[in-house]
Amino acid sequence: MKSIVIHAAKDLRIDERETGALGPGEVMIAIARGGICGSDLHYYNHGGFGDVRIREPMTLGHEVSGHVIALGDGVTGLAVGQLVAVSPSRPCYSCRYCREGRHNHCLNMRFYGSAMPFPHIQGAFRETLVAEASQCVSAEGLTPGEAAMGEPLAVCLHGVRQAGELLGKRVLVTGCGPIGLLCILAARRAGAGEIVATDLSDFTLGMAGAAGADRTVNMADASDDLAGYHADKGHFDILLECSGAAPALRAAIPALRPGGIIVQLGLGGDMTLPVQAMTARELQLRGSFRFHPEFATGLSLMQKGLIDVKPLITHTFSLNEAVAAFEMAGDRTQAMKAQIAFN
Repeated sequence: MKSIVIHAAKDLRIDERETGALGPGEVMIAIARGGICGSDLHYYNHGGFGDVRIREPMTLGHEVSGHVIALGDGVTGLAVGQLVAVSPSRPCYSCRYCREGRHNHCLNMRFYGSAMPFPHIQGAFRETLVAEASQCVSAEGLTPGEAAMGEPLAVCLHGVRQAGELLGKRVLVTGCGPIGLLCILAARRAGAGEIVATDLSDFTLGMAGAAGADRTVNMADASDDLAGYHADKGHFDILLECSGAAPALRAAIPALRPGGIIVQLGLGGDMTLPVQAMTARELQLRGSFRFHPEFATGLSLMQKGLIDVKPLITHTFSLNEAVAAFEMAGDRTQAMKAQIAFN
């Protein structure tokens, strides 16, 4: 089968790889759509991120959906031909963190397309995938493209949970890529009273407004910044930081009211924090890493029409156009979510 494999920065190839045998409790899936994520782009553009480096060829991808083509022994609740979204989260369910219900921190996590461990965990950008039945969530009523958005939506639902109560709160979202826009949708669904979004691109900010932001601010324009929110020790209760960029975080701090909560979702590498200002305002910094139970919840929200991800899918490429897809996915002047059609 064909797989999209990263060998080094800017060295992306379509390689032939083995499908793998179907075992008990597993499902064989013909992958239909795969969304290109920020971490995929880090591997493509830089060969990794932070201390994480590609040390062997690795199949990329963890935002996928597809149709069931075979069921292993003992699998129930799924049927051949069914469209499913596949969660890339594969915890062991037996380590100390799994037993505490913190599956996203599993000590033996096998998350698709990750170079964190070695040997690397191979990803899901392949024509045929063998997955555990427990990873598969029915995507009935959705398109394959929508179903493949289940993973990034789960990331944002987890981030919003980390923020705590949002009902009536004033929320600032920094960074309007796919995660930022999905956070806007998730925060609105959680009852946020006001949402302001910042970025450096008119294209992404236009999409943020369409997604439900009450106001958008282009931080590249010196005349249009957050200074208006600095009065009386700040305005916002919650910051959902989705850019992973230190300047975005620094610019947001003066706009947060005392006791405000910062949820860091963006992963752009280590950042120097304005600790003095954060301490003086008694701000809380909360990390947000991956997800687990939120995956099925996100699919349900989409199926019920409570969250619409279709406008975020701006480009779809064929498998043979993988390099062009990755190049487009990183262009925030015209692309939001680029997906690959595998069949």
